Amino acid sequence: MKNLFANLRAEAEKQALYRATRDEIARMPRAIAIDLGMFPEDAEIIARKAVWG
Repeated sequence: MKNLFANLRAEAEKQALYRATRDEIARMPRAIAIDLGMFPEDAEIIARKAVWG
């Protein structure tokens, strides 16, 4: 049972990290995002790869 709660907590932490990363990329000025090789429109895809691989 302890393992179940640990897994749930880890997944909740990953979800929070995903949302924070996604929002930060989406709010990034377009010029800076392009300099970094990404587009704000791709924030969901980039954040998903950053958190879950």
